[in-house]
Amino acid sequence: MKICDLIKIISDLQYYYFGVLNSSIHMAWTKFVCGRLEMRYRYSGQLVYNNFVWCKPSDSQRQKIESTAKKILEVRKNFPTSSLADLYDDRTMSIELRKAHQANDLAVMKAYNFDQSMNESEIVGELMKLYQALTVDK
Repeated sequence: MKICDLIKIISDLQYYYFGVLNSSIHMAWTKFVCGRLEMRYRYSGQLVYNNFVWCKPSDSQRQKIESTAKKILEVRKNFPTSSLADLYDDRTMSIELRKAHQANDLAVMKAYNFDQSMNESEIVGELMKLYQALTVDK
């Protein structure tokens, strides 16, 4: 019996994947591709995750993303009684957590070979180009 299709679990998630999934690049993709209920996103494995174009980082780029992903998790541990909503409230987010995410974003941007000054629309445009290149009939 299928109770709910809204719970998503990625078992044995590596730090690299955690870093990319928590990056501004993946968030830009999510905002563009994801369905919505009112103002809330409905993350779909089929539409968002399965169609997301993953970068092909060098070994050093992958290690950097793993390092920044670990840092995000380390910082979160400093707030054991806080929910994710508390941690990511723009008004109260800790400077340390914000810096950890900025470092992660920079590492992921470099792995995609994207300019760090790109805005969300430009990021989505580049991701769409990558997606089209993967899906075009050859």
